[in-house]
This record gives sequence, structure tokens and C-alpha cells, in this order.
Amino acid sequence: MKGVLSRGVAALALSLAALSAHAAQAPTCEVDRPIKFSGLNWESNLLMAGIERFILEKGYGCKTQVEQGETLAMLAALQRGDVDITPEVWPGQIEGAWEKATGSGKVIGVGHVFDAGEGWYIPRYTAEKFPDLKKASDLVRHKDAFRDPEDPKRGRIFGCPAGWACGTLNENLMKALKLQDDFVMFAPGAGAAQKAAIVSAYKRKRDVVFYYWTPTALVGGLDLVKLELPPFDQKAYTCMTDPKCTDPVATEFKPNPVVTGMNAAFAQQAPQVKAFIEKVNMPAPVIDDTLGWLEKQSAEIDDAVAYFFKTHGDTWKAWVSPDVAARVSAAL
Repeated sequence: MKGVLSRGVAALALSLAALSAHAAQAPTCEVDRPIKFSGLNWESNLLMAGIERFILEKGYGCKTQVEQGETLAMLAALQRGDVDITPEVWPGQIEGAWEKATGSGKVIGVGHVFDAGEGWYIPRYTAEKFPDLKKASDLVRHKDAFRDPEDPKRGRIFGCPAGWACGTLNENLMKALKLQDDFVMFAPGAGAAQKAAIVSAYKRKRDVVFYYWTPTALVGGLDLVKLELPPFDQKAYTCMTDPKCTDPVATEFKPNPVVTGMNAAFAQQAPQVKAFIEKVNMPAPVIDDTLGWLEKQSAEIDDAVAYFFKTHGDTWKAWVSPDVAARVSAAL
């Protein structure tokens, strides 16, 4: 009887130890409220937000939510603390606003998410039809090929969706190239509308010229030619990012090492979250593959997030500790 009792006590002790170990392994978030993400409405940002939210929820025990908005509005929200994390900030595209935000001490840029680019593109079939159309400035001779349906005397360039920061860049670039009398810079209502218009024209072999950025499924999935611009000049580019630029000079778009924007006070409150975000890096082949899968499958962002986790484990597991990776893997 005594031996049975001793074994029972030992078994209970082991059970309590196991429960204690399990409790110790259970994730506890550093903040007791939902972590708020900027929901900028383009594919790569939505993908990054989905990936980071899943890791924070399943690996760190946090709650998250998304606040929808455009680039500059979300930058202001980041300064105020209305959002905590913007997964994808292109500092070179919003130079003045970004310098002001980081200079205030209320916003920091962390990590190196990926390298992004921008440009004006035409389909290869258009480039072959007009072999002299190599530079953006050459468009002036071909406005009839890109006739604007609402203003047939001018051509149409598909620019940024309304409210995006790149709208200022494109408007100033058009002025710098002296195209404003011959072309309309058309601003679609949303990123989805911009993409749909481009893909529709491409499928029907219609001539189209448009602004787009990389990495994106669209640029990777279509056979395109990037129009040439003058070599990059920092002074000219700084003016082009300014809505009040009075005498814009044409220059190539600035290469953009993309960072994550964080509210500085939040970063201090959540050092583990900051340490994770600092390590987030998407190699070009990985993000191109994931966005390409999204495009080819006509899938939703959540599906692409799941595809990323299952296909590119070596990438995301390098961002977190083994115990966090184990919890995330268990949740897939």
C-alpha cells in the first residue's frame, strides 16, 4: 500500500511538472491589446502583413488587427500610435514625409524586407510594333497608340491608384518629360482596378503604358519592357517626391530598400516583437514565387500566406527562435 501511494505521489508530481512545463512553453504576448497593422492595399504589403500576423498570433500568443488606409495616412497613424507596424515602407518614395516622421522620434524603420523598384512599362508586343519607343520621352511621338477614351486627343498613362504616394512622382515625371499636353495620367480608384485594366489590355493585345512596381505578380507574369529614364539624380528625385516641386527634372526612379515602419513607443514596449520584425527578410526568388503563385492560382491573400509557410520554411524559420517556429508549424 505504501509503495502504491508512493507511486501515485510520484505520478502526480510528474503530471504537475508536465503541466508546469507546458504552461512555461505557452506563449505570452508582451502587450495586452491587439497589435495594429497598417493595411496598405497592395499585394506584397498584404502578404507581409498576413505572414507577420500569423507568426505573432501563433508563435508569440499575440492578438492582431488591421487598420486600412493609404501610405501617408498610415504614416501619420504610425506617428500617433494609432497603428504599431507598417510591414512595407518605401522610404525613397516618400523621402520628405519619412524623414519628418523618423526625425520626430515617434517612428523607426527596422529591418530590410526586400529591394523594390518602380518604372513605366509597355508590353513587349508594343515595343516590337514601335521599335523607336525605348525611352519614356519617346512617348510623345506615339500618343495615338495609347489614346485616352475620355480625351481622344491625348494618350493615357495608367498611373498610381488615387491617394498613393507614387501619384506625386508620376505627375512630376510627366511634367519633367514635357508630356502633360499629350498625355493624361490616369489614376484608377484602387490597386485592383489598376491591375485589372492593365491585364485586360494585355490579354487583348492592346497598346498600354503604365506605372508599376516590383516585386509584383503582374510584372513577373507578363512579358514587359521597362521604358528608359535618365540616370538617377538624388536632387531631381527629391523634388519629384514633393507635391510643390515647381520645376521637376526627369530621373530614374530610386531603388528602394524596403523597411518595416514601427511606432517607436510600441517598439520599446515589445522588444521581442521588434527583434522578430528586424529579422524579416524576403529573398527576391521567394517573394516572386509567392506572388506568382497568387497570380496564377487567382487565389486570395490568405491562401498565399499559407502557401508561403508550407513552401518556404527555411525563410521564415530564420526569423524566429526554434520554439516559436515549432508553435507556428503546429498551427499550419
